Amino acid sequence: MNLNFGSILRIVGIVMTIISIAMIPSLAVSLIYGETAVAEAFAITIFITIIVGAFFAKLTKYRLQDLKVRDGFFIVTTYWFISAFIGAIPFFISGAIPSPMDAFFESCSGFSTTGASILTDIESLPKGILFWRSFTHWIGGIGILLFAIAVMPSLGISGQNLEVSETPGPMLDKVTPKMTDTAKTLLTIYSILTVIEAVLLLLGGMNLYDALIHTFGTVGTGGFSNYNASVGYFDSTYIKVVITVFMIICGINFNLFFLSVKKGPSVFWKDSEFKYYILILLFAFAFIFGFLMISGEGYTAGDTATDVAFQTASILTTTGYATCDCEKWPQVCQVMILMLMFIGGCSSSTAGGIKVIRIIVVLKLVARGFQTRLHPNAIRTPKVSGKALTSDSVSLIASHMFLYILLLFVGTFLVSFGNADLTTCLTSVITCLGNIGPGFGAVGPSDNFAFMTDFSKLVLSFLMIAGRLELYTLFIFLTPQFWHPDR
Repeated sequence: MNLNFGSILRIVGIVMTIISIAMIPSLAVSLIYGETAVAEAFAITIFITIIVGAFFAKLTKYRLQDLKVRDGFFIVTTYWFISAFIGAIPFFISGAIPSPMDAFFESCSGFSTTGASILTDIESLPKGILFWRSFTHWIGGIGILLFAIAVMPSLGISGQNLEVSETPGPMLDKVTPKMTDTAKTLLTIYSILTVIEAVLLLLGGMNLYDALIHTFGTVGTGGFSNYNASVGYFDSTYIKVVITVFMIICGINFNLFFLSVKKGPSVFWKDSEFKYYILILLFAFAFIFGFLMISGEGYTAGDTATDVAFQTASILTTTGYATCDCEKWPQVCQVMILMLMFIGGCSSSTAGGIKVIRIIVVLKLVARGFQTRLHPNAIRTPKVSGKALTSDSVSLIASHMFLYILLLFVGTFLVSFGNADLTTCLTSVITCLGNIGPGFGAVGPSDNFAFMTDFSKLVLSFLMIAGRLELYTLFIFLTPQFWHPDR
């Protein structure tokens, strides 16, 4: 096994320090609201994490080498789990979430931007804890590694081999010549969107605390709210519209925002994935809204249109916020929502799911299959945005789809040991693997995951991180070939 443990420990130390620094705003919130016990929990966690992180960084200061791809896979996998573990400590030692497994589940859900929760009464928790819970979405959305990649070169570490192991989507294009500059550019775009949404929510009547909480959940497409009724608590069309728009924006490939500044907005319409993404949103909205209007259940056009637009955007972008209980909709509308759960947002966005680009490629492969049977001698290469896909790219996408489906079956089988009904078992796995949040059955929009066994929560936590890391990053780490000394 040829792993560069010196550089690995160095980077783990850096990331631990970043996480501890990221807890400072939550510590400040606790102090502002007079939550002494919670402030102490954050202070203890920050102190211990910084000490250990600094020790790792200092211990390996003179052993730095360029990272290899194998190192990148190892680093990404280990410190997503480390991050979730550290993030759970304030939950546990403050007493807000007294169960270690529940605290770890909530932290995994936060960093992976899933939004699934074990909390039965969110509003009873301290404000500092709820702030940290939502801030993990913001950190996880852009990816802890983007923070690290942006600062590592100044610390003597090359980050170029990390981007192949962890990105917000299947592919993080270099929008600038250097990976560090790319990370900084994407972080700048991410921060600008955060500020704009927070200001718009403030203008809609939210206080600063609520505005930040819901901005973190929207921009990171995570979905944690500080209210039991989620966004529905505010009963404001303006707030619903603002969050809907930003959920849709944050489900778009972030590279397009940068390119649009240089080449104009036409880059969006030239991108096949973006066009399909918008078409899927519009079709799902029109289908559900139309069906509800003709159902005879007394739905009013204005409120229904707002709620349907919100829910379709929330599910497709895997944000998971709710303004209504879609389980009360007709079955056919629920099936449409289930289909959106599988699709997810665009590549290189903060959204989860299979991703629109993979769906496009699979559909093109199916079409090519029909064409090949009609014209056996014809050579047809799938194209996306006018560019031919290589056989390796097609193979990777096909194998990703197979692995995704396999994990759905295996995960559902394992969770079923907890004796939940089939709908609950299946959709809990779908929502965790796709980093979505709510499912159906006992884990629907108005329910939570508190009733599940510790074993089920552990399985689902594993699936949340696997989904956030695009499956292969985690599972390569678990293969015997990865650990073979001669490979």
